[in-house]
Amino acid sequence: MTKIDRDGFTTNLGVLVATLGSAVGLGNIWKFPSLTGTNGGAGFLLVYLAATMLVGLPVMIAETMLGRTARADAVTSFEILAPRGQWEWKAIGWMGCAAALLIMAFYSEVAGWVYAYVFKAVSGEVSTVDPKVAGAAFAKLVSSPLTVLAWQWVVLAVTGGVIMCGVSKGIEAVTLRLVPLLFILLVALCVRSLTLDGAGRGLGFLFQPDFAKITPAVALTALGLAFFKLSLGMGTMLTYGSYFRDDQNIPWTATRVMLADLSVSLLAGVAIFPAVFTFGFEPAAGPSLVFMTIPAVFASMPGGTVFMTIFFLITAIASVGAILSLIEVPVAVLSERYGLGRKQAALATIAAIALLGVPASLSQSLMAHVAIFGLNPFDLFDFASSNVLLPLGGILICLFVGWVYGFDKTARSLSNHGELNNRGLIKAVFFLIRFIAPLSIAIVLLNGLKLI
Repeated sequence: MTKIDRDGFTTNLGVLVATLGSAVGLGNIWKFPSLTGTNGGAGFLLVYLAATMLVGLPVMIAETMLGRTARADAVTSFEILAPRGQWEWKAIGWMGCAAALLIMAFYSEVAGWVYAYVFKAVSGEVSTVDPKVAGAAFAKLVSSPLTVLAWQWVVLAVTGGVIMCGVSKGIEAVTLRLVPLLFILLVALCVRSLTLDGAGRGLGFLFQPDFAKITPAVALTALGLAFFKLSLGMGTMLTYGSYFRDDQNIPWTATRVMLADLSVSLLAGVAIFPAVFTFGFEPAAGPSLVFMTIPAVFASMPGGTVFMTIFFLITAIASVGAILSLIEVPVAVLSERYGLGRKQAALATIAAIALLGVPASLSQSLMAHVAIFGLNPFDLFDFASSNVLLPLGGILICLFVGWVYGFDKTARSLSNHGELNNRGLIKAVFFLIRFIAPLSIAIVLLNGLKLI
């Protein structure tokens, strides 16, 4: 295969922030509160934390390591690293591409909702603490076919433009500027939310577990969320890892990303659930939860319209980080394996996502009555990617690293060929990758799918 002159991240900070930008975004502000609310609160949070620490982090380290070692796209990496003749391992890369496209089909739609809410905030349309008014505003948006499609295409146009600029001048440059702003605004939102009358009940829902609500289905959802939020099993960390610098400390970088990601998720929970109980919203409202509670928090404070507009603007921009990482997976495959120019590969990927996103976008309007396996297209894409493809991809990555790639190669890579004194840590990570992570994922996956 012809050697390709590849772009990459230029600084260690750029590596950290770009990787964090992939993990932090709508998954924290939209999906984490939504799933926590529909799955019982604190009990779900506990399972999610365990899944992140014991499974998500080791898989993230392994996937990033494979990418940096191979210096190739998600599919070609397994061709390079697998023993000669074991071509079947590259199926992991193809699964990652499929997962990335399915996720983008609905994730870009949610990003479109956020973009739309920037203008709704400016107009004052969503400046209310009344659940009925807030619910009606959200329903009006998602039930308009042309509106949701238009906003989804705006999102794809914005992110496609950044992708065309490349890794260092596009992905790294954008995330370096945007991710810190999200942290600052979330902290300010939490401070305000904690002064609300329902703060105690909201924090109790988030941090006082009801263990009776923890079921196999809840565990599978928590595991899927951990993979979704850390961008695992979808080729993203493998692709980003291929752009890592040789001196990057992968275990330490992955740990910092994981801790920062957890922090943002908890901040989002602290910002949202006090408002849920203060203003009488329903914790199990699902995908619409954020779009009703966040405006209520801002509407109850002086200058709320200005701050609400800034929040949705920053959230819209922050969503770019995760979208960039998802689009980059198929773009890298098309440009490196099939010789397309980067712009052509980006345009082809955007076009595929736009077509696949149509049924997801119309799930609340023209296709509201379409059900496949009891799920509308939006929920089906979410379930198939987050609860099936990502965990399955995680299992296969663990099996590859633990039983094919082996400890010696793993130790050389994660120690930067002996430059880092971290052999004890590598042994612990390798044990989790080889035994604990794949077994845990498999049990949760089979139980959640009612196969055992």
